[in-house]
Amino acid sequence: MRRNNHPGKAPAVILAAALFCAFTPSLPAQSGNAQQQEPQQQTQQQSKTFAGKIVKLQSGQFALVTGQTPDGKLAGHFLDDQTDAKKYEGKQVMVTGTLDMASNTIHVTNIQAA
Repeated sequence: MRRNNHPGKAPAVILAAALFCAFTPSLPAQSGNAQQQEPQQQTQQQSKTFAGKIVKLQSGQFALVTGQTPDGKLAGHFLDDQTDAKKYEGKQVMVTGTLDMASNTIHVTNIQAA
């Protein structure tokens, strides 16, 4: 049996697997609004600013990585504006928009380099 060793590819494969399998929903967004919203106000979403790095997932979709979970998995949000997100692939950015908690997707109004 032939064994194929490619040590240089291991980190890329591990990262790709982590992005595909372990992308977990949100860490708290960075926002100027530190107050808790009352239940009746939650239906009316307000625009917030999220900081992180734009990455391309194995599925081809762009997402905003905002941190890691306590067990080391990547955490963040999907982005609905894939065209604008593509321009910032691999870069630290500030994304402004509203978060759809059900789909863990930010409805983007603006992306700018951090």
